[in-house]
Amino acid sequence: MDLSNLKPAKGSTKTKKRLGRGEGSGFGDTAGRGHKGAKSRSGYKTKRGFEGGQMPLQRRVPKFGFTSPNRVEYKGINLDILQRLSEEKKIESFDLEVFASNGLCAKKDKVKILGRGELSAKVKVSAHAFSKTAKEAIEKAGGEAAEI
Repeated sequence: MDLSNLKPAKGSTKTKKRLGRGEGSGFGDTAGRGHKGAKSRSGYKTKRGFEGGQMPLQRRVPKFGFTSPNRVEYKGINLDILQRLSEEKKIESFDLEVFASNGLCAKKDKVKILGRGELSAKVKVSAHAFSKTAKEAIEKAGGEAAEI
């Protein structure tokens, strides 16, 4: 191998046309922008969602209801997941750090324990919220449900 047979790696070079470099280039004159109109001018920008004067989708679609700006989003974790973790990893006390370290939520997430599945392990769980069935199941198994 020497300098005479070096070539770029496959896919590393692009053959993009250079615009506005004379008639012979194929993209001289208007440089691929066409004739007249806003798009041919320098500094052209459109607003997001602009559809060339047609009524934009955002304004065509009807809006219903109300979205509260103060809504609290919870990350739901079910009882069957708690049961599986307590069996596999021998965890007896669940809190936000345990949930985050096992990839069930982010550290800043609010957590709600939900009632899907069975729980037979005696565990202590601390979370931001509990469903009624989840709280009953935890206490029935001899565990403790503490709200943060």
